[in-house]
Amino acid sequence: MAAPKKDDLSNLSFILNKPNEVTFSERPKPTLSSPHDVLVAVNYTGICGSDIHYYLHGAIGHFFVKDPMVLGHESSGTVIEAGEGVSSLKVGDRVAIEPGYPCRRCHDCRAGHYNLCPEMAFAATPPYDGTLTGIWSAPADFCYKLPDNVSLQEGALIEPLAVAVHIVKQATITPGQSVVVMGAGPVGLLCAAVAKAYGASKIVSVDIVQSKLDFAKGFAATHTYSSQRVSPEENAKNILDLVGLPRGVDAVIDASGAEPSIQTSLHTVRMGGTYVQGGMGKPDINFPIMALCLKEVTAKGSFRYGAGDYQLAVELVATGKVDVKKLVTATVAFEKAEEAFKKVKEGEAIKVLIAGPNEKI
Repeated sequence: MAAPKKDDLSNLSFILNKPNEVTFSERPKPTLSSPHDVLVAVNYTGICGSDIHYYLHGAIGHFFVKDPMVLGHESSGTVIEAGEGVSSLKVGDRVAIEPGYPCRRCHDCRAGHYNLCPEMAFAATPPYDGTLTGIWSAPADFCYKLPDNVSLQEGALIEPLAVAVHIVKQATITPGQSVVVMGAGPVGLLCAAVAKAYGASKIVSVDIVQSKLDFAKGFAATHTYSSQRVSPEENAKNILDLVGLPRGVDAVIDASGAEPSIQTSLHTVRMGGTYVQGGMGKPDINFPIMALCLKEVTAKGSFRYGAGDYQLAVELVATGKVDVKKLVTATVAFEKAEEAFKKVKEGEAIKVLIAGPNEKI
């Protein structure tokens, strides 16, 4: 099927004006700003927790929405125009869109850690607009061609899967290891799935919502644990008793950002084990630093994704090692975007995809 032409497409966009106030507006169609860029007709966009946070509060950390901003950053689409310097893609290619663009020249970029670039222009992070729009302009090397057996709906979930890939890389999971993942939201579920793909033999999903744990058990977890209103030490003991590892697990990933989960994590990891903070929560918390020291735990943060993470995410889906389709609760038309946001906000869905304004569903 031939790719649509830009002149035939709408650039209707879903715009956050201020907390809990959104509108639809036709924006000017983007043009190629570099011979190495492509224009992509956006087919599907997933709703991320950060989108919900901006929708509700208008800010995350030190990022504040001061002017109307297009939401969305988990997207797939079809190339409709390619710059003369682009050789990796052609018109009609279906792609997963990596939505953050570094400067490529600073120390962190040159060291291979472009996710840490201080000049990062990331979609739907003030002051940059997001991908809930009709047409998106991007560097061609930040668009990843989807294999024939990967759908555009799956392509929209490559972004959160890449987040999970980066977290699990930070945890340095190897075959046969044991892993606890705190939080069974989309990223936590995907961390469990990536850990399984890396060969982890025991994978525990921890949450306070039983329906999430029920889903986790059928998705990637070998064990699930419903966190109790007891001390972090007691929750940790219960988890370790569950899996029969009294010395602790090899790695703990916190994908929740919740203070009690973080505290429990340090009591759950074994001596010399690894702890990775992937979830974002309060800026400051009470942290069991004595457990960190006495166990000689390797503690790492994890932020977005870096070199090779998107490619690996595509490969995991293409080879069937991670079935992201299971996470999709619903797909809605573009004009129902606000309804979809409310559904996710109320915890009624794992992942909702919003079809692009030019996509018929």
